[in-house]
Amino acid sequence: MLTFFAGLGLGLSLIVAIGAQNAFVLRQGVRREHVGLVVAVCAASDVVLYLAGTAGLGALVVRHPAVVEVARWAGAVVVLGYGALAARRALRGDEAGLEAAQDGAVPDAGRRVRPVLLTALALTWLNPHVYLDTVVLQGSIAASYGDLRWWFTAGAVVASVLWFVGLGYGARLLAPVLARPGAWRVVDGIVAAIMLVVAVSLVLPALTTSP
Repeated sequence: MLTFFAGLGLGLSLIVAIGAQNAFVLRQGVRREHVGLVVAVCAASDVVLYLAGTAGLGALVVRHPAVVEVARWAGAVVVLGYGALAARRALRGDEAGLEAAQDGAVPDAGRRVRPVLLTALALTWLNPHVYLDTVVLQGSIAASYGDLRWWFTAGAVVASVLWFVGLGYGARLLAPVLARPGAWRVVDGIVAAIMLVVAVSLVLPALTTSP
């Protein structure tokens, strides 16, 4: 159990930080738009990556840095694109989000699933940090536990599932705050700023190490 809780603690420390993925899950949760799908995609992706890291995929990632570089630049493009959309909503307003917060309706039926699904996948799998954190770092630490490494990984997996479920479904508690006109503009402005910072953090290491 100590090994399990060690993995749980590491999993939370890696995932709680505010980033592009968490900002997206939070926004979908407040809008009540395909929350179950987004939570499932993010949590399942973490499970796959944690298991892959524990199984030894981390060494493969280290030996092939080109994989991380491709994800870095592709992820930066996706994050910037989503940030631009958030900035546009901040300037024009988000009527759908405001209505969802005001009346508590669940607008899933009127929203297309594909864009939400693709965005969740892109913000997860095109983030190079996810490979370094879940595959390389977590995999390396799990390996140090020897035969108990799968218990350590189980703790990390539980942390990920609890976090995304809590973030996605707990976000609706913010609905009363966001039911006021102008509130969504603030949210989208913050999301746009987060996306810009994330995009810069993705490409800056590559630019500073270029010959």
